[in-house]
Amino acid sequence: MSAGGPVAMDDSGKGGLRAALSGLTTRGRSFLAAGIAAAVCAYVLGQGDLLRVGLLLAVLPLVCVTVLFRTRYRVAGTRRLSPSRVPAGSEARVHLRMDNISRLPTGLLMLQDRVPYGLGPRPRFVLDRVEAGGRREVSYRVRSDLRGRYPLGPLQLRLSDPFGMCELTRSFSAYDTLVVIPRTEPLPPVRLAGESSGYGEGRQRSLALAGEDDVIPRGYRHGDDLRRVHWRSTARYGELMVRREEQPQRARCTVLLDTRQSAYQGTGPESAFEWAVSGAASALMHMLERGFAVRLLTDEGGALAGEGQGGFAGSGQDSATAAGLMMDTLAVLDHSDGGGLSRAYDVLRGGNEGLLIAFLGDLDEEQAAVAARMRQRSGGAVAFVLDSAAWVHGESPATEAASEQRLRLLRESGWTAVAAGPGTDLAPLWQQASRLGSLTQSATGGTTGFSSGWS
Repeated sequence: MSAGGPVAMDDSGKGGLRAALSGLTTRGRSFLAAGIAAAVCAYVLGQGDLLRVGLLLAVLPLVCVTVLFRTRYRVAGTRRLSPSRVPAGSEARVHLRMDNISRLPTGLLMLQDRVPYGLGPRPRFVLDRVEAGGRREVSYRVRSDLRGRYPLGPLQLRLSDPFGMCELTRSFSAYDTLVVIPRTEPLPPVRLAGESSGYGEGRQRSLALAGEDDVIPRGYRHGDDLRRVHWRSTARYGELMVRREEQPQRARCTVLLDTRQSAYQGTGPESAFEWAVSGAASALMHMLERGFAVRLLTDEGGALAGEGQGGFAGSGQDSATAAGLMMDTLAVLDHSDGGGLSRAYDVLRGGNEGLLIAFLGDLDEEQAAVAARMRQRSGGAVAFVLDSAAWVHGESPATEAASEQRLRLLRESGWTAVAAGPGTDLAPLWQQASRLGSLTQSATGGTTGFSSGWS
């Protein structure tokens, strides 16, 4: 939840009397023009009664401006988002609170919050008289089908006189930001090959000792096995010391997202690119929940700033914090101008990258060759390949043939490659990749892609 700090506002003459005169409404300007015209006609025709009517019409809006201009009271406004981070297509509620912190009651107020066009119409509320020290609370809902960061505010108050002759607008300075993250979907908990699982069977371990004489002991903790007590160190330090247990290393997973503008056709929430972003977000969340140390990588070679050693997040920091940082990054991720995947390959050249899950757009022979070299740098590799032409124009024999050609090139290099058709959910493709990985492993005796079983 996010809150905009209270801001005191004094409507006692900001901008001067000229600004107040500019706040005349259509009704006020009409009265003023009619009064002047009546006064001129009365002078020409010598009609005293008409002159008095003209003066009354002209003076009334000026009096309203003066009274509204000299109105003095202080109000404070607060905005709260619930929640401040929502998936695309979901609603968030914005709560507004107005406090009259002056000793005088207010008049009629119109409250208006500035909202980007993508979140819906601009909300407006009419507040009746607010007593001294009183409070008014209102709320509205916002929704966006497109991910991104949307500023809300500043909050505006529109003051009006009882006759509707003049309106003055005052703005607060505080604003908030609503983050619309990609949609995610739960994925089936199939067991992944390469690094097996984040914590559990088949995990890699690094021993903290090389032999009996090189033991690095630590203090005894409640629940430690007494058979692990190191008596020599206990005698030396005067307290129970135990052999340091094996330190588990988290399995690693790199999620590669192809953002090349040339690799995708079409725009909008149902486009192939948005599906790829949503798929990458779903994979990231799923792998973090399984205990993997996860890294988000793009075709430009950039990873999420502030991650742990080697660019991997989730091992040295709280998983929820890592997930939030990655979702915020994906919320504003856009197409890249780069023409290839070579930068991402340079990041992966170090090897020992664990499992590689890629969401790829259109691939030509050159980019397919680069992707093939990526496979050599990972323990297992799974690719979800999108044919953006099929997403825009629909599937046809030509697009299906081109898609099969891309998949064949990747599979020949060791990838577990799956085609992602228009509007397909990721969960069934995830299971399909698991089955394909199991068949490949059975045929080759290796650990390519996925392995069968459940975590």
